[in-house]
Amino acid sequence: MNDFVHRPAFAIYALACVILALNLFVLGGMTGAGRGKSKVFVNPEDTKDGKGAPAEHERVARLLRAHRNALENFVPFAIIGLLYVLVGASARGAYILFGVYTVARVLHSIMYLGGKQPWRTIMFAVGALATLGMMIQVTRAAIALMQMSS
Repeated sequence: MNDFVHRPAFAIYALACVILALNLFVLGGMTGAGRGKSKVFVNPEDTKDGKGAPAEHERVARLLRAHRNALENFVPFAIIGLLYVLVGASARGAYILFGVYTVARVLHSIMYLGGKQPWRTIMFAVGALATLGMMIQVTRAAIALMQMSS
C-alpha cells in the first residue's frame, strides 16, 4: 500500500477527488442557504409551524438537480479513477484525464446553476469522454493481465 499512495497518479487522483467533493459540499451548502432564503421547505419538521411547502422553490430545485447530477457522476469517476491508478496509470495520463474531468465537472455545476446551454451539455460530454478514456485504459490493462495469467 505504501508504494501505491506514493505514485504520482494516486496523488493526482486524490486531489481530483478532494476538489470534486468540495464541489458537492458547496452545492449542498448552497441548497440549504437557498431554502433558508426562500423560506420554502419540503419537510414539515424544517419549518417553525410544522407545515412544509408542496414543492421546492425553483432556484432550490435547480441547486438540487445540479447537486444530484454532480453526485451521480462522481461515483463512476471515483471507482474508474481508482481502478485506473491501480492498473498503473502514468502521471501524464492521470494529469490529463483527471484534470480534464475535474475542470469539466466543476464548470458543469457552474453552467447548470446559471442555466447555460449548450455549455452545460458540452461540459457533461467532456467529463464523460475523460471517464471513457479511463475506462478504455482500465479495460486494456485488465485484458492484458488476464492474458498474462492464462
